[in-house]
Amino acid sequence: MRGLLTVPAPAQARAAGAAFDPDRGWRLHPQVAVRPEPFGALLYHFGTRKLSFLKNRTILTVVQSLAEYPDVRCACRAAGIDDAGQAPYLHALGVLADSNMLVPREDHP
Repeated sequence: MRGLLTVPAPAQARAAGAAFDPDRGWRLHPQVAVRPEPFGALLYHFGTRKLSFLKNRTILTVVQSLAEYPDVRCACRAAGIDDAGQAPYLHALGVLADSNMLVPREDHP
């Protein structure tokens, strides 16, 4: 399967304690703007000036709905991604978390 996300620079190593955990709640960083496109979407972080590309509409649906679900896996299921097919999406979301496009939700530890 082709990648779901293109990041212009290599993702930085995850900091201790800040690792992406799909079993907790995440949301878009407040400084991230999402522009839907026919291929997926562009994400721009106004604080870091980073640009990321989401390569399909399914990952866009997941990213846009993260705040509505208690954890990432629930958001994936709601977007029609079964548990067996979540690995590439979880990887892409982890890359977004590494680049500070996604941040942990404070209301869900």
